[in-house]
Amino acid sequence: MGFSKGVVKFRIPILILALVLSVPAVLGMAGTRINYDMLDYLPEDMDTVTGQNELMEEFGKGAFSFIIVEDMPEKDVSKLKAQIEQVEHVETVVWYDSLADLSVPMGLLPDKLYREFNTEHSTMMAVFFDSSTSADITMDAIRNIRAVCGKQCYVSGMSALVTDLKDLCEKEEPIYVGIAVALACGAMLLLLDSWLVPFVFLASIGIMILLNLGSNYFLGEISYITKALSAVLQLAVTMDYSIFLWHSYNEQREKMGLAAAAMAEAIRETLASVLGSSITTVAGFIALCFMSFTMGRDLGIVMAKGVLLGVLGCVTVLPALILVLDKPLQRTKHKSLIPRTERFAGGVVKVFPVFLVVFLALIPPAYYGYSRTNSEVYYDMGECLPQDMEYVIANSKLQEEFNIASTHMLLVDTDVSSKDVRRMIKEMEQVDGVKYVLGLESVIGPMVPEEILPQSVREILKSDKWELMLINSEYKVASDDVNAQINELNGILKKYDQGGMLIGEAPCMKDMIETTDHDFKVVNAVSILAIFVIIALVEKSISLPFILISVIELAIFINLGLPHYLGQSLPFIAPICISTIQLGATVDYAILMTTRYKEERMGGRDKRKSVGIALASSIPSVIVSGMGLFAATFGVAVYSNIDIISAMCMLMARGAVVSMLSVIFILPSLLLLCDGLICVTTVGMKKKDRTEKTKKKMVEATVS
Repeated sequence: MGFSKGVVKFRIPILILALVLSVPAVLGMAGTRINYDMLDYLPEDMDTVTGQNELMEEFGKGAFSFIIVEDMPEKDVSKLKAQIEQVEHVETVVWYDSLADLSVPMGLLPDKLYREFNTEHSTMMAVFFDSSTSADITMDAIRNIRAVCGKQCYVSGMSALVTDLKDLCEKEEPIYVGIAVALACGAMLLLLDSWLVPFVFLASIGIMILLNLGSNYFLGEISYITKALSAVLQLAVTMDYSIFLWHSYNEQREKMGLAAAAMAEAIRETLASVLGSSITTVAGFIALCFMSFTMGRDLGIVMAKGVLLGVLGCVTVLPALILVLDKPLQRTKHKSLIPRTERFAGGVVKVFPVFLVVFLALIPPAYYGYSRTNSEVYYDMGECLPQDMEYVIANSKLQEEFNIASTHMLLVDTDVSSKDVRRMIKEMEQVDGVKYVLGLESVIGPMVPEEILPQSVREILKSDKWELMLINSEYKVASDDVNAQINELNGILKKYDQGGMLIGEAPCMKDMIETTDHDFKVVNAVSILAIFVIIALVEKSISLPFILISVIELAIFINLGLPHYLGQSLPFIAPICISTIQLGATVDYAILMTTRYKEERMGGRDKRKSVGIALASSIPSVIVSGMGLFAATFGVAVYSNIDIISAMCMLMARGAVVSMLSVIFILPSLLLLCDGLICVTTVGMKKKDRTEKTKKKMVEATVS
C-alpha cells in the first residue's frame, strides 16, 4: 500500500520524470542500428558463417552482387565499370575487360564462357564489396551504384534486397504506428465507458513504448522485424493493464468518493492482478530467447522489456495522468456499448455439451492444417517484397536472361593441386542445376600458366590461404532443389578439401531452414512448459494448466492451420513467433475467467452458477482486450507491403479473435466437464467441494 500511496502523492513529479526520460529515449531510438539481414542471426559456429568471415579477412570481400547491363556498347560498359569501381566500398568489379583488353573481341572468348556472361541484349558484371551484406555503408554503395548506372542496369544480390527492404520499412513504419494507434483508439472509444480515457491510455502507453525503443540502444542493434512489430505489440498487449486499472479505479471511486484514496486502492489491486497476468506474457516472449537463430532472442528481449515497462507505466504514469485529468474524465463518461452478458453466459452454460462436441470436432482439422502450414513456409526473403521493387526486377532479369537463380561461393585451400581443382570443378559442373563453376582454372584452362594473368585478376580469385570460386545455379534460394544441390556440392568439395567451405545466400538459407526447424520445436516446448508452471503456481492447481493451455493451443492450431486451407504460404519466422506470442498474450483471457470461477466455487456456489458468473463477468474484459489486440494489428496487416510484417500482424489479429472466441465458448464447457477433477487437484477447492456436498446431503435429509 506504501507504493500506491507514494504514486498518488508524487503524481506530478512522476509525470515530469516520464517526460524528461522521453528525451534520451528519443535519442536512444535514433541511435539504435536496425539490422535488415536475416542471415546475420545464424549461429557463429556454422561453416557458412565462418566462411563469410574468412572471405572478408582473406580477400577483403563481403557483399556480392551481379549487375545486368542492357543494350549498351562495350566501350560504354567499360566506362560504366570504371565508374562503379570508384564507388566507395566497391572492392572489385569483374567483367570482360578484367581478363582481356577490349581490343580483343569478346567473341574470341570460349563459347561457354561468353554465353554465361552475355546475351543478345545484355552483359553481366560481378561486383564485390569490402563490407558485409547488410552494413549501412554497403547499402549506401548499392544506392550510389544505382544512381551511377541509371535505368539500363539492374543490381541483384542480398545487399540490394536489404537496401530495398530498409527503404520500404522506413517509409512504412510511421504509418504502421499511426494505423495501430488510430484503430486501437477507435476500439477503445467503442468498448470503454469514456470518450477521453482512450487518449489517456495512449499517452501513457506511448511514453513506455518510447522508453522501450530508446533502451534498445544498449543492445547495439535490433532487427527490422523487431522494430516494426515492437511498438504495435506493446500497445496491444499492455492495453489490458490500463483497462484493468481504469475499471478498478471507477469501482473504488464509487465506494470511497475520494479520487486519491480510490486510486491508491486501484493501484494496489492492479499491481497484484497485472503482475500475475504479465508473467505469462513475459514467459512467452522469453521463450523466443531459446532460439539458436538469434532473431528470436532479439524480439524476445525487446518485447519482454516492453511488457515490464508497460506494467510499470500502468501503475505509475497512467494513475498520475488519470488523477491530473480526473474531472474531464468523469465528465466524458458514457454508458459502455457492451451489453449486459448474464443472459448470454447462461445460454452458453445451458448448452455446454454442444461446445464440447465443437471442441473435439475442431482438433483433427486444426492440428492437420497447423502441421501442414509449418512445412509450407518460405525462406526466401525476396518473396516478402512487392513485385515492383528494384531488387525483385533485377533478380527476375538475372533468372530470365542468364538462367541464374542463385550464386554460391567456394573457398578451397590453395594447397589443393590445380589438377585436383580442375577435377573437382568438372564433377561440380555435372551436378543438376549447376550452370558453371568460375575459378582461375576455368578461366585460364589447363595449358595456360596462372602467372600469365594480371596480378589484379589473380588477387580477385586467390589469396595465400584460399582460392575463391563462383558457382552459378539454376535453382532458387531456399528451394528443395538447391538444398539437395548444396548437399551434393559439399560432398564433392569435402572429397578434395576437407576444410573447404561452400558459402553464399543459398547455403546460409539451408542452414537457416535446419536451424529454425529445430528452434520451432524448442520454443514451443519452452513456452508451453513455462506457462504451464506459471498457471499451476498462480491457480495452485495441477489440472487447470492442462485445461487452459489446451484451449489456447486449439486457438493457435486453428489460427496457424488456416493458411494451409486458404492456400497461403507464410514466412518461416511467423509460425515460430506467433505460436509463442499468441499463447503468452491470450492465455490471460483464460486465467481471468478461471480465477473468477475458482472464487465463486470456493465461495460455495455450484459449478453451473460459478461458471456462469465467471463467464458473464469476464466477457467485457476479454472482448475489449481481444478487440484491442485485433485493432492494433489488423490495420498494419492490411496496409503493409512487406509480406513478413503483413503476415505476422494478420496472424496476431486473427489469433486474438480466435483465442477470444475459444475462451468465451469452449473454456466454460471444459470447466463444467472437469469440475470434479479441478476440485480434487486444486489447493483449497477440495475442502470447499466436500463442504458443499455435506450441505447438500443435510438439505436432502431435512426435506425427507
